[in-house]
Amino acid sequence: MTDTTFSRRALLRAFAATAVTAAPVMANATGFLRGAGDVRRIRMHNGRSGEAIDTIYWIEGEYIAPALEDINYFMRDWRNDQVHRIDIRTVDIMTAAHRLLETSEPYMLLSGYRSPQTNAMLRSRSSGVARNSLHMQGEAADLRISSRSVNQIYQAARACNAGGVGRYSGSNFVHMDCGPVRTWGS
Repeated sequence: MTDTTFSRRALLRAFAATAVTAAPVMANATGFLRGAGDVRRIRMHNGRSGEAIDTIYWIEGEYIAPALEDINYFMRDWRNDQVHRIDIRTVDIMTAAHRLLETSEPYMLLSGYRSPQTNAMLRSRSSGVARNSLHMQGEAADLRISSRSVNQIYQAARACNAGGVGRYSGSNFVHMDCGPVRTWGS
């Protein structure tokens, strides 16, 4: 059974790697997945943990369960290694915004899932941390890309017209979540 699962996963990844180069960019499509195409790929690195992820998580209408598990692990609370299911809508928003930025540079993940303990600790140090942060539900991410300005990332995420987008120019990151559509920050 393990060999079959591995073979299927290897086959999906091989197909995905080929499909990525052939996938059309639908920049004029409407909705928050404008530009997502038939293949969705997320690329991130985490400077705190030293880890990186580059995975195809959706092909032609189907999410790939092992890739979603990898994303959940990658976006865990690095302070205490707690893993939580990441809401795929947030990953889709991140992917669509990344495609609009037209860069192959991965996101730097500053914060994905936050345990209640981590959120409370951060809240005690900063007034900018929400008491009921969507990070604690696995529905938010704080990101940056060194080759793009905070404003460029913010505008790309806003163009998706889905979820919350916060601009934190002073701290050099953009918050994206799958909550109600709203914007904030400077």
